Order: sequence, then structure tokens, then C-alpha cells
Amino acid sequence: MPYKNLREFLNTLEAKGLLHRVKVEVSAELEIAEITNRMCKSPNGGKALFFEKVKGSPYPVVTNIFGSFERMCLALEVNSLDEIAARIEKLINQTPPKTFKEKIKSLFELIEIGKYLPKLVKNAPCQEVIEDKPNLFKFPILKTWPKDGGRFITLPMVFTKDPETGKQNCGMYRMQVYDEVTTGMHWHIHKDAARHYQKYRELGERMPVAVTIGCDPATVYSATAPLPYGFDEMIFAGFLRRKPVEMVKCITSDLEVPAEAEIVIEGYVEPDELRDEGPFGDHTGFYSPVDKFPVLHVTCITHRKEPIYAATVVGKPPMEDCYMAKATERIFLPLLRLQFPEIKDINLPMEGVFHNAVIVSIKKLYPGHAKKIIHGLWGTGQLMFSKLIIVVDEDVDVQDLSTTAWKVLNNVDWRRDVIISEGPIDELDHASSWPRFGGKMGIDATRKTFEEGMMRPWPDEIKQIPEIIELVNNRWHEYGF
Repeated sequence: MPYKNLREFLNTLEAKGLLHRVKVEVSAELEIAEITNRMCKSPNGGKALFFEKVKGSPYPVVTNIFGSFERMCLALEVNSLDEIAARIEKLINQTPPKTFKEKIKSLFELIEIGKYLPKLVKNAPCQEVIEDKPNLFKFPILKTWPKDGGRFITLPMVFTKDPETGKQNCGMYRMQVYDEVTTGMHWHIHKDAARHYQKYRELGERMPVAVTIGCDPATVYSATAPLPYGFDEMIFAGFLRRKPVEMVKCITSDLEVPAEAEIVIEGYVEPDELRDEGPFGDHTGFYSPVDKFPVLHVTCITHRKEPIYAATVVGKPPMEDCYMAKATERIFLPLLRLQFPEIKDINLPMEGVFHNAVIVSIKKLYPGHAKKIIHGLWGTGQLMFSKLIIVVDEDVDVQDLSTTAWKVLNNVDWRRDVIISEGPIDELDHASSWPRFGGKMGIDATRKTFEEGMMRPWPDEIKQIPEIIELVNNRWHEYGF
């Protein structure tokens, strides 16, 4: 059975010895972040943290709940993240259309018409307490790094609606708290919520927004998933949970939010109001600068009687968000293979913070095949932000970075095998000359053929014969080891 809410997941983590309770009083300003950062950097991501007493707030804080492969698998109730990819692959194989676009459309139609549509309820735990005079400072919202512009809500599920289609979207965008009733809305230009905002601006109307904090883990993860525009993340959450997400209508708008959430912040964004947001110590390991972003005006806050405030701390990898991104890497590999069936595996190294480096292994079939993949990935979804794409042969384990580096550094002629290009760059990239636009590099590290300019035979890789390997294996203890 799926977790009903955050509390059930925390109970599971505690029962398995994967949650540590901090019983002494701590501060939401920097102290919780430093403790969490040290835990994230400990072997295997340490444990989830439950801070029972937070200075200045009656509510506890939980962090690092996704911060290891083990906890990420527990969150999605699988033994391996590849199990979800296998479910998606099975659905793909049920779709008869042959073109890529038809396959994608049919896949999400199968999910949507299945058992996973959200279920609307009238009464919800997230509305046990209704505060029509809201005050964000009641909650233990964290300041995570010294130069941050203030306190930030870091694990929000932000619900918006397309004013033309009426379809909801849920994304995860940080929110700087300005005062008791206003926050920043840091949605990037490429994100779905930003597209909704632009449509409301064109209409000259206020945009309703609802934010939930603290839901069951699959639902929280779904807010980060790179789904096609217009596809409801709550349907995907139902697919992951194998059970629909229960939703409830907000008090002050027609938006719907998960009924089992801990906290719900309702409000609106004015069409042309922008305000300085930042700086913020981001997942790149650097501060993102001050920039203009829309402002959320809070009209109502609802919550459970004794809510748990869920937060994440981002910074130099590895951090909790790295494991969430790794889940995305594994889960969405089948969709990538729909367009590029020659792809065997993909690795987005944590050190590249998931937009700076992509390593792909392929079954190479013809000259220039690797360069075709490089250009193709730059034109695919959020992979368009990739600053470096490296392509290797199918026999290279791209999850083994040491072996991959050896292959790359030995297989490349830097004049022949490198592509320099330019295009869209992630909003948080600080190295490009211009915001959201910059240079990219592709590296073909596959074995080269004569047609690709290789004027001599490609050498054989050193390998021992099987008979000697078996002999040494059998006699290993005789050698005195």
C-alpha cells in the first residue's frame, strides 16, 4: 500500500533506523542547514533528520528524507529505481503507434485513463486549521546559507492552472519569504508555471497559486518530474503510488491540492509585479544572484492541527536533491529510448548538478552516430540545458566514472571528435556570458571508423583470456592472498 502522507513515510524511515531525531532546540537560521549539510555529506547520505524543537516556532522540521538511494527507493516503494522504468517500458510496448510523438502521446493517455486520476474529496487533513489572517513567520522556514537574501521555502509543491485549458501543473520552485504574507516565486522562463504566468499577464488578470508543504514522498517527487507540458503531475504521482492522489479544493480559489498535505499556502500573483529575489545558495554550490521575479500574495494558510514542516537544503553535491535527480535519470530513460533506441544507458553525474554533464552509451551503427545523438539530445526536453554531452560505446559502463574517464581520455582526438555549439542554458548557470544562453560541447568518445577519419586500425583493448582468469580465480588462495 502506498504511503498515505508524509507521516507514514517518516514512521517507515524510523522503523528502519533511517531517521534521526534531534531533541535539543535548534535554530532555523543556518543551524539546521549546517546539521543537514553534514548529514548529506556523510557516507551513503546519512539519515533523514527530524528536528523536534525549533526556536521561535511550535512546529518541527524534517530534512534529508530523500537523501540516499535507499531512502529514494523507499519513497517510491521499489527495490530499484529501474523498476519504475520497467513499468513505463511495459506501457510503451502496449502502444501500437509507431512514430515518436504518437508513442509519447499514447503512453500518457494510457496513464491518464487508467486508475490514477486524482480523486476529489470534501474534507481534508490539510484544512483542519484555516487561518484567514496568515503569518508565514509562524512556520520554521529555513535560512540555509549566510549570504542568502532571507528565509526560503525549499520543498514547496507549487500548483498553478493554465487559464486556457484549465489543466493544473505542479512544480517545485523556491520561495523567498519577504514578510508575513508575501514571497518570491522563482519559476524560470522555461518552466510550466512561467508559461501560465505569461498567459495571465496577457489577459491582465491575477494568477491564483497554491503551495503545499509536506506530502507523501511520491507526490512530492512528482513535482520535480520533467513531464510533457499539460500533463498533470498528480496523475503521474498516482501512477508511481499505484493509487490516486486525494485532492481538495482550496478555500480561496478553484485550485486543487493534495488533501493529506501538512501545510497549504493559498494566494495570487499580480500580472506585472516583480521584486528582487535572492541571492540564494543553490544546488550548483554557488550563490545565484539577485534577479526580478513575481510575488506571491498569501490570502490564506491551512494546515493540520500539528503540522510537520518539510524542507530541503541544497548546496555543493552530494545533497538530497541529487538523489531525486538520479531517480529522474533512471525513471525517464525509457522515454529517452523511445526517440533514441540506440541508447543503452545514461549518467548525469552529481558533480555536474544535472545540467552541466551528460554521459551516454550507445550501440553505434554508422559513422557520425555519436554526433547525431549529441545534437539530438540538445533538442530534447530539459536535456537542452546540457553544457557537456559525452557519448561512449555500449560496452562502457557509464555509471563507473573512473573507467568512463579512462575511455574518454584515450579515445578522443580533440580536433576531430569535439563539437562546439551554443544554445539555451539553465537559469542557474553562472559561467555563461549571458543569462540562459551560452556555449556547449559534445564529445564523441566512441571507437572511430575509417569513414570518420581514422587512418589506421583501432587498437584492441587489453584483455586476459578466460582460461587464465579461471585458473587464477581457482588458485587465488594458493598464492597466499
